Amino acid sequence: MHIILILFLLFYVLPLVASVVLYRRRGRAVDWRSADRSSMRWLPPPQRLPAAVVRIFSAPTVSWRGSLATHSWIVIKDAGAPAYERFDYTAWGGPIWKDHFAPDGRWFGREPELIFATDGAEAARMIPIIRTTIRHYRYPNPGDYRLWPGPNSNTFVAAIMQAAAIKAALPATAIGKDFPYDGRRIGWAPCRTGVRLNLGGYFGITLGWYEGIELNLLGLVAGIDIRRPALKVPGLGRLGFPLHSCGSGCTNAGLTARSL
Repeated sequence: MHIILILFLLFYVLPLVASVVLYRRRGRAVDWRSADRSSMRWLPPPQRLPAAVVRIFSAPTVSWRGSLATHSWIVIKDAGAPAYERFDYTAWGGPIWKDHFAPDGRWFGREPELIFATDGAEAARMIPIIRTTIRHYRYPNPGDYRLWPGPNSNTFVAAIMQAAAIKAALPATAIGKDFPYDGRRIGWAPCRTGVRLNLGGYFGITLGWYEGIELNLLGLVAGIDIRRPALKVPGLGRLGFPLHSCGSGCTNAGLTARSL
């Protein structure tokens, strides 16, 4: 019993406290209406990347909640298309938003993290599945969004990732990613290379090649990434190798436009 308590303090309580302290020291309190939502310039102009594109981003949420959780979104572009398309799931109005923000923009002042990137044939295969999943998403109506335990933005992106068999994992801080969108207590992990036990998003265990070993307690995730060695803890997120996953068709030109 003492060992369990010590592990709980080390992997859940202390990381959360540290994250809140860091947030306060950085003075993150800003007015969301004037917060920076400009592009990070990670994506080149679509004319300079004619191939099909899929990107997944995640960034700390607005205000103090950013010390605990992240908001995720997906960006797609058909081959030869003149513009990127960005899809978010939000608490405002009709929850599925299209092109309300820059594809690779800051999330109300917070810089995003690139979670997944692929171009070309692999992206072209995924895009019709992504569009169908968005079109038939189970929670499309005003009031469907729930901050905790879901369905929220991370539930939305996780459902798309599972449908399109995207080989990547959302960060441990993506609260809501483990909400059981398919209604099953036992099933495939989102990347479909492992399994997951889930009790309403409040408790769960995930074992997968891309997710690693994760324990969900009340939406807070701690665990170990074996594929890209790292610890996963609430609040602070990932402690180890970077999370970013690049699909087989991904090109350096499509990852960042900072040098362009």
